[in-house]
Amino acid sequence: MSQILVIDDEVGIRELLSEILTDEGHDVVTAEDAATARIRRDAARPDLVLLDIWMPDTDGVTLLKEWAAAGQLTMPVVMMSGHATIDTAVEATRIGAVGFLEKPIGMQKLLASVKQALDRAPRRSSVLSLAAFPRSAALKDLRRRLEQVAGKSRSVLLRAPAGSITELAARTLQPPGKAWIDLGHDSNPLTLDLMMQSAGGVLYCGELSRLTRLQQKNLAFAMERLEKHNLRLVAATVLDAAQLAALDWEDGLLKALFDVSIGLPSLAELKDDVPDLAAHILTQLVEAGDAPNRRLSVAAQNALRLHPWPEGYEQLRSTVKSLALAALEEEIGADDVQHLLTPGAAALPEVPPGVIPEMLALPLREAREMFERLYFEYHLRIEGGSMTRLAEKTGLERTHLYRKLKDLGLRNSPVEKP
Repeated sequence: MSQILVIDDEVGIRELLSEILTDEGHDVVTAEDAATARIRRDAARPDLVLLDIWMPDTDGVTLLKEWAAAGQLTMPVVMMSGHATIDTAVEATRIGAVGFLEKPIGMQKLLASVKQALDRAPRRSSVLSLAAFPRSAALKDLRRRLEQVAGKSRSVLLRAPAGSITELAARTLQPPGKAWIDLGHDSNPLTLDLMMQSAGGVLYCGELSRLTRLQQKNLAFAMERLEKHNLRLVAATVLDAAQLAALDWEDGLLKALFDVSIGLPSLAELKDDVPDLAAHILTQLVEAGDAPNRRLSVAAQNALRLHPWPEGYEQLRSTVKSLALAALEEEIGADDVQHLLTPGAAALPEVPPGVIPEMLALPLREAREMFERLYFEYHLRIEGGSMTRLAEKTGLERTHLYRKLKDLGLRNSPVEKP
């Protein structure tokens, strides 16, 4: 039978649902909050999730958005609540929930909803978008600009330099569960039937200069009908309008395409975000069953961060997939990255004795802060908390020492010991 994850902060509801579903032959895992739910979901890879909306740490709708953005909404999710509004239910459905159970939940309604969700909502392929990176100021701002522009225009042109994050940006404008049609990969005429079936979805072109004559006609045909069929066009190019005109593109089509555009950063400009991007790509591959369970070591993440990525996001994604498939251990190391990206290069030097390997993988500012924290923690213990002896040991003036400890989060307020 199926494995079901039940997420609810009320222990009585968790136990009741678990008992009913277990009696029906399902394997049931439970979680009392969002933090536990993340761990259980990653460990169990459930076939279905029953998710309470109101929880103490993170509400269910926010958790649903998080999974959708990170490409982890690969299983059907049924929301549960005793106080949700219609707007909340609609929002959850828009994000990707397949059903809604109102509390108190009757046994027959529960079983019917579970059966329907398992029968009609097969596992979906995961999609990664900019929404998965809320900690990156650059990616968060780019996402806001994209959504703001898309709110006023059906067609968005991405002015993308070589080595950019074109598809990742474009996927941000794809509603959950809606169609994705790559105009650059289809050599057949675009039909009205296909456009009607794809309502609410995205027509995508990763590089305008690579389109054939027929594909250019498909693009022009689609642009005239975006509003009628509730479709969005996201196209990208490294060229300007004049350069495309030199390739015999029609002036009218170019004018329409370049009417609304937005610039994208290259992956080289986002090097500090590369470790997070790589980790999410790896999670997506594992979730989709395209790679075994793997994780990136800190040193491997730093090696990826330092690579120039001339081919951009596509190159990063293929690299992570290759690393996951070829790695002999569960943890992918820096040597794995080096052998793939710079074959034949000299091996990385060994870590000096007494040095923490993770420290060498950090940017200089973060490595220095890590060392200082370890240094002062050690000497605070040695000197028994005496600020006088600590100042003498470190050679720092007392006021400077107090400020340094406060900056490192080691003391809330100085307490003098003799």
